[in-house]
Amino acid sequence: MSRERPRRLNLPPAQEHIEKLEKFINEGNFYGAQQMYKSISARYASAQRYPEALDILHSGACLQLKNNQITCGAELAVLFVETLVKGKMPYDDDSLDRIRKIYKMFPQIPVPHNLGPDDDEQKLAEALGAAKLRVEGCSSFLKAAIKWSVEFGANRHGAPELHAMLADYIYSESPELDMARVSYHFVRGDNLKKFASTLVNFMGKCYPGEDDLAIARAVLMYLSMGNLGDANDIMDEVKEQMEAKNLEFPESDLIHFISFLLQTVERDALPLFNMLRINYKPSIDREPTFNEYLDDIAEKFFGVQRRSPLQGMFGEFFRMM
Repeated sequence: MSRERPRRLNLPPAQEHIEKLEKFINEGNFYGAQQMYKSISARYASAQRYPEALDILHSGACLQLKNNQITCGAELAVLFVETLVKGKMPYDDDSLDRIRKIYKMFPQIPVPHNLGPDDDEQKLAEALGAAKLRVEGCSSFLKAAIKWSVEFGANRHGAPELHAMLADYIYSESPELDMARVSYHFVRGDNLKKFASTLVNFMGKCYPGEDDLAIARAVLMYLSMGNLGDANDIMDEVKEQMEAKNLEFPESDLIHFISFLLQTVERDALPLFNMLRINYKPSIDREPTFNEYLDDIAEKFFGVQRRSPLQGMFGEFFRMM
């Protein structure tokens, strides 16, 4: 029996559809255009004409976001990444540039944090809801892109550029700031100076007692990945930026612990490492994940095996959520 080949559909050049759908967008027919972007790109993907499917989805995502259609734009952005996966497109500069262009189309709008007169409460609620929608949409898109980059050519943590984009967007746009989530992506990113400036900015507006936690978390995250160089550099860069702004670097038992820890890791001194964990236990216990990071550090730098090999795996999974 002869093997049946996939049917090659007789499809016109994608540019014809792109121009037609752009007219729909310009006329304000966002929903109608959305359905056509999805159905037409699916036809090209079914015919294994992935580059053209990507062109259609990329154009649609950018145009919808440009017109502040966040839900539609984010949906097409995720479909763009899913098509990269289906087409087995490699992680390269061209694909990264296209992802970056979509990312830059997500609106960046300062969220108001101060309530004015009573009649402004409704506006504030709407602004917070819109900000949450933007962050969720951009996060879904970039998380999908990071997963694609892992599978098709980036390092095992995913493309550093994508992590840096996601960290920056979450920090600048999220109405409910999760600094642990921001830090998770920055330490896997490629912009340490930006991470440091973000920490300095955060320390200028956080609640008392959160400033040293933010610094300690950053250092411990780097060390838990075996990255001693950046762990030292983030401390130095934060100190330098704070000094330039005439700000005082926080002093606490936790900061003392972090300073001693960096010296201990450099000296490969396991007994001292264990002693520090005991002596500074009250400070370490201020954040539950710190002990998990220290277990990672013990394994990476001192060869201490975990009781369960799944411990680190599940810790990593829950920290990313």
